[in-house]
Amino acid sequence: MSTQTPSGGDRASLTSRVIPVMTLSEGSNPLTRPLDPVPFTSAQERAAARFQVNGNAVVTGGAGVLGLISAQALLEHGLSSLCLMDLPGTLATSDEQIQALVSKFPSANINKIPLDVTSMESIEAAFEQANKAMDGIDVLCCFAGIPGCQPSLTVTPGQFNRVMDVNLNGSFFCAQAAAKRMEASGRGGCILFTASMSAHYTNYPQPQAAYNASKAGVAHLTRNLSAEWAVHGIRVNSISPGYMDTILNAGAGLADIRKIWDSRCPMGRMGDPEEITGAVVLLCSQRAGRYITGADIVVDGGTLAF
Repeated sequence: MSTQTPSGGDRASLTSRVIPVMTLSEGSNPLTRPLDPVPFTSAQERAAARFQVNGNAVVTGGAGVLGLISAQALLEHGLSSLCLMDLPGTLATSDEQIQALVSKFPSANINKIPLDVTSMESIEAAFEQANKAMDGIDVLCCFAGIPGCQPSLTVTPGQFNRVMDVNLNGSFFCAQAAAKRMEASGRGGCILFTASMSAHYTNYPQPQAAYNASKAGVAHLTRNLSAEWAVHGIRVNSISPGYMDTILNAGAGLADIRKIWDSRCPMGRMGDPEEITGAVVLLCSQRAGRYITGADIVVDGGTLAF
């Protein structure tokens, strides 16, 4: 960012600028008005319809633990087509799990697409491929992200910017790519970001200001985009997981720190990845999640209660 002060002429031009104005939706908008009630057949069928997930989804970070388990949950609730996007190396190392998903849902159209969320060229190519492969995008779940634990006095610009580029900028530009296609289709859609409990408090004992700032940005991006894009029938929400029992938090070197994390959680443990899927299905379901937008659901075992 430039540290130069605008010249007198530049500052004077600020008084003549035109600021864009967002348009909110109206109650009569077919993309945002209530859905017709489900005809009463049986309680079981109405319950299933309430949390039905329809259409086609893209999951970024889709070859990771949280992405894969969320993709499975969406397929279990009726998703027709799925594009798992991730770095080529991650797609390769998770190939066995992805093939297991294909075997479990033989009627679903499941694709693997390479994606680098820090590259605009990669984002555009991946989302255009997904849009063509599935004949549209109805759901986007953003799970691509990286950790970042560096002392703030010594963190380098490269380290700090890398965390921001992946976690915040990557989330936004993937959402933008999906939203453009949702708007063009005329049928709207929903976008789910992955923020973090770290968006809401300071983690202890590890220093991770860059990560926390990136996730706070994701949580606030959720609120802003939900306001801008509601008129297009696009709902935007986020989930904020606590510490999850994945490879990112595994290893003997983290044993002592894990004890500290557990001691500061009312439930005394990390979350099982499966435990985020209820929130994912709710927010991606067209009926149960119909009037939920701009929300952030915390899934942290009560850690933020303190």
